[in-house]
Order: sequence, then structure tokens, then C-alpha cells
Amino acid sequence: MLPQAILLIEDDDSGRELGLFNLRRAGYRADGAASGEEGLGRFTRGRYDLVITDVRMPGIDGLEVLARIRELAGEAFPVLVITAYGDVELAVTAMKAGATDFIGKPFNRDHLLLSVGRALERRRLEQEVVRLRIRASGIERPIIHASAAMTRVLEIADRLAASSAPALITGESGTGKELIARRIHVHSERAGGPFVVVHGPAIAGEGAELELFGDRRRGGRIRQAEGGTLLLDGLGELSPAIQGKLLRVVEEGIVCPTGGADEVAVDCRILASIRPEARSELRDDLLYRLAVVDLEVPPLRERPADILPLCAHFVGTFSGERELELSPELIEEMMRRPWPGNVRELENACERLVLLSRGPRLEPSDLPASAGAGDEEKSGPATGDGLDGFLAELPEEGLSLIDLERRLIRRVLDLKRWNVSQAALYLQIPRHVLAYRMEKYGIRRPG
Repeated sequence: MLPQAILLIEDDDSGRELGLFNLRRAGYRADGAASGEEGLGRFTRGRYDLVITDVRMPGIDGLEVLARIRELAGEAFPVLVITAYGDVELAVTAMKAGATDFIGKPFNRDHLLLSVGRALERRRLEQEVVRLRIRASGIERPIIHASAAMTRVLEIADRLAASSAPALITGESGTGKELIARRIHVHSERAGGPFVVVHGPAIAGEGAELELFGDRRRGGRIRQAEGGTLLLDGLGELSPAIQGKLLRVVEEGIVCPTGGADEVAVDCRILASIRPEARSELRDDLLYRLAVVDLEVPPLRERPADILPLCAHFVGTFSGERELELSPELIEEMMRRPWPGNVRELENACERLVLLSRGPRLEPSDLPASAGAGDEEKSGPATGDGLDGFLAELPEEGLSLIDLERRLIRRVLDLKRWNVSQAALYLQIPRHVLAYRMEKYGIRRPG
């Protein structure tokens, strides 16, 4: 682990050099700046763990440095201020402005290191509390992978987390786009805030504008993301007019509620996820603004090294306390199949394997035939509805009707590319009934 990094801003040359000497001798990585302007020029979020700044400096003074750093790195970022002994009033002002602590000047080595140690430990504890809250909330989800391609995607995602710029996550249905967005959120300075997902297909229709932007009485989904991250998924399902209002949220952080209500400022990180072929469904201006960074998640067929780790994970999740193993024939079949539905299709197949298993050994005969698209010798002729082999036989031990309905809804949504209106038509039920059942069963469009 790299030593913690500290930026010391002090216009007095001898004081600055002495401070840097003591910090480096104590094992910290320490950089110095001779003015507020130089210090702010050096500072970027993620580069330093702590800033120490003198208050009284020509040009940009320590109070302005404090305010600017809080804007750049968040209010929780630790800043120590150096004040002359007897300048109590200025020290109180700095503490009220958000300084973590103050150090009297001239400071001695023990006082400096004690203050630095306390500030960094306080920051560590605050970050640990945030991590525990995230874990308890269920926002963070594991991303199982072994391929170099996904390792590269996660490296880019982690770098994106240090930024507040919009980002566009593209990939085929079922590749894990939402999981990537969640990872960006939990590794960011906004991790303690909400993570709100807006699925365009689920809200498309007359009520979409009210659902997103709210009105005088309700805040809307976008404002629920205040202080956190907003993931806009499947935006091509929304009208150009609504996309235009979303553009203003992305560019200016302004929400325009319906019904002529006053405009409202919102502070949230904007991420968006779409399928590659859906880019043409977005307004050009919205697409260009969202794609400040365009992160592409590769399909499962391009990262076969991930198939077996994912299988092991899903089988372990669905089997509970049962100990199940994958036969060599099943492993061979899993690696052979193209998985056009990507990780979502693989997960469904593993769920079915566990559900229909007759013993501790899982065999390829229990795989859904539709998962082997393109292998007519094994799966037989396609019926055209995409549900071949959904439930080829009933398990002797019985099954849950609720689980069956949940799985059927997910399969139909996959078939209709998560167009809720078309899925409702296919199932011969009203759209609002399908939307209710999706909410009831926690069915979300896969990343």
C-alpha cells in the first residue's frame, strides 16, 4: 500500500521545508506549495489524502483554499489550517468553515504529526462507516470475472469514480452495465449518497415526465438522487421532449418539474447505460453530453474466461446449502454455447439447472434448449417465440408458482428486449399490471 499523501501549502520557505521534512520522515508522501494559487494548481481529487494550509497568505488565503478544496473533493475531505498563536478568532472562523483542525504557528514536530494522524484516522473511520452502510444497503454487487477484458473495464470504471463527469456505459443486454454503474458509485466520493436507477422502458408513457421530474407535490426520481448517483437506463424509450429536459439536468443540474412549478437545482452524478444499437434512439445533443466517457462492456462470447467463474457463483447462489458440482460434460457445453443473452441468460440457465437437478451432479441435459441458439442438432427447430425449453419437464419435488411467474416475466422481457409494452402485449395483460409485477418481484433490466 502506498503511503498517504499530504499537500502542505505554506508561503514561509523555512516553515514549509521543516514541515515537509518532518512529514516525510514520518513516512508520508508530502508535496509543498508556496502559495494558495500553487497549492490549488497541484490539487486534484484522489491525489492527496490531506491538505495542510496556512491561513494568512498573500493572494488566495487559507480560507479560500479551504472552500475551493471542499468544492473539489467534498465536504468530508480533511483540511488542517495553520494559524499564529493568539489568532484564536481566525482559527474559529476556519473551523466553522469546515477545517478539520488547526495547528498553532510556529508548530513543533509532535503537534504536527499528532494533528495529521488524528485527521487521517478520522477520515479512515468515516470511509469505513460509508463502506459498511453501502454493504448493508445492498447497493454494491459482486462482479465475477477472470478475463483480461473485464479487468480492463473495471480499471476504467475505478478511474471514472474519481470524476464527477457524466459517463455512458454501452453493452448488449445482460452484460452487466448496471453493475458497472454501481461500482462507479460505491468507489466515488458520493458513495454515501443514494444510487437511483431510472429504467426508461418501465416508465415510458404518459406518466414518464411526472415520474422523472415531479411536480409541486412530489419530487420525482431525479431529485431522489440528490447527493448521489443517477443511472439513466434505456433512454431511447423516452420521447425526444423528455430527453431534452434530461439534457438540462445533465448540463446544468436543473430539474424542470411538470405543471409550471419552479425550477429546482439538483446535485447528482449522471450515468447512462444503453445497448449499442440504441444510440440512434437518443437525441444527438444528449448522446454527446452523456458520452464524455464512453465505457463499453464486452459481451460474454468475447470473454469466455468469465463463464466458469460465473457458473460457480450462480450455482452456489441458487443451491443454498446443497452441494452441487458441474459435470465435465456440462462445463464443455457451457463453454461451447454462444450465450446471446450474455450473463443474464447464463444466470437463468444456472437457476434452471439447480431447480431441475436430480442429484449432486449437474448435467447438460437440464440446460434450457434455447440457450444453445444456433445448435439445431441439440436444441431442435426453433418455434420463433424464444421460449423453447423454458420448462421442458416438471421437477418431481415440485416448484414455486411465484418463482415460475417471476422467471417467465424475465424471459419474456428478454425476448422483447425489455420493451415493457410489447412484453405486456405478449403476455396478454395490461401494461400497468406487468409494471406492478415487475416492481413486486424486484425485476430490473440487467446491465
